[in-house]
Amino acid sequence: MPDTAGRGGANHGDFRLSITQALGDQLADALDDLIPAPLTEPNLAELEDRPGVYQLYRNGDFVYVGKADKSLPTRILKHLRKVSGRQGISLSEMTFTCLYVAEDFSALAPEKLLINNYKKRGEIPWNNNGFGNNDPGKRRDETVVKENHFDALFPIDLGRTIPQIAPGTTTLAKLLAHVSKVAPYTFRYEKKKMGSAYRREIQILDADLTVDQLFSLIARNLPEEWQIAALPGRAIMYPDNQRAYPSAWRYYRGRQVLDVEPEIGEAGEIPEEPDAVDDEG
Repeated sequence: MPDTAGRGGANHGDFRLSITQALGDQLADALDDLIPAPLTEPNLAELEDRPGVYQLYRNGDFVYVGKADKSLPTRILKHLRKVSGRQGISLSEMTFTCLYVAEDFSALAPEKLLINNYKKRGEIPWNNNGFGNNDPGKRRDETVVKENHFDALFPIDLGRTIPQIAPGTTTLAKLLAHVSKVAPYTFRYEKKKMGSAYRREIQILDADLTVDQLFSLIARNLPEEWQIAALPGRAIMYPDNQRAYPSAWRYYRGRQVLDVEPEIGEAGEIPEEPDAVDDEG
């Protein structure tokens, strides 16, 4: 009678082939073979408008992995702009690698395969700190930002210069639209409740104004009940100057600029917004 004791004593078992794990490992290996390039607009301009996956590095440390369903350069440019508008970090510290993938491959969520692979190694800290999240909208403006959130670690820089501002006369509506378009972070404002104030003419005396200077100028021309609030990750403008946002650190109210101590919550799990890994829209 055959002796089966050394083989577990069973005549059946299960075999599971993990295709997704194999794909994740192969993607990671292919990306590891690439040489990181500086995160600059000229380098992004050399990329093709194709879907793919990409990795970001800070001072040589691997910090983030993401995907683009349509255009790698468009997606990575969003991250470039985000980093460029933050305190405590510089684009000179950032590099990237990327892989083009077939369009139908995105259905397999390649970035999720990579995330699962790298989390096992304790890497990609920015995939867990809200870096990839888009503007969550007005409903989240009163949320207390956690201390390990990207926005708390690297708050928006109000000292950034806004390009294409020339001395002369413009309207409040045009100035708001321009700042919102070119600022390297979200500037969200109410567009329906100001009435004729949006047509108010504003005199700009200097070029190369910072966001802080422009917010001060805008606030002086707003109706009395309006304010601009600087939150860790974005700036907002609404007719609610009696409201205090928990994590706000600066307010512009009429001719007043008020610096306050923001409320920052304890470190904890940071949920990823549903569109955080989606493409450019």
